[in-house]
Amino acid sequence: MTRIKRGYIARRRRTKIRLFASSFRGAHSRLTRTITQQKIRALVSAHRDRDRKKRDFRRLWITRINAVIRERGVSYSYNIREVLPYSYSRLIHDLYKRQLLLNRKILAQIAISNRNCLYMISDEIIKPVDWTVSPKIIDRIINGVPRS
Repeated sequence: MTRIKRGYIARRRRTKIRLFASSFRGAHSRLTRTITQQKIRALVSAHRDRDRKKRDFRRLWITRINAVIRERGVSYSYNIREVLPYSYSRLIHDLYKRQLLLNRKILAQIAISNRNCLYMISDEIIKPVDWTVSPKIIDRIINGVPRS
């Protein structure tokens, strides 16, 4: 009987797995069985931490915005009796109320690079909306009259 040589498919699969684990330490980069276990574990961790990374960055942005806003020490009040310090949650609430679409990443970048710009945004948001200033603007919006 002639000798049958084994195929190359299994060897190719193992070398592909070894290339993935080439940077691992010890037996995790040498033994096929432990390489496959570590590969599964590494991919699970990578999948889990992609979501965690998004979460961590959002927390970082919120912390930065809150620190800059509270550092200013501006107070607001809806009533004359109570004066409350301006905070991150109040800023976001007022942004939504004014329908300004600025996400937390952009606000954090503004807070770090140019604090005065963030202060200007917060000052504009804090101001109460006064529709009696220009009734012509309201008429244009309601009636759809073009600008003259």
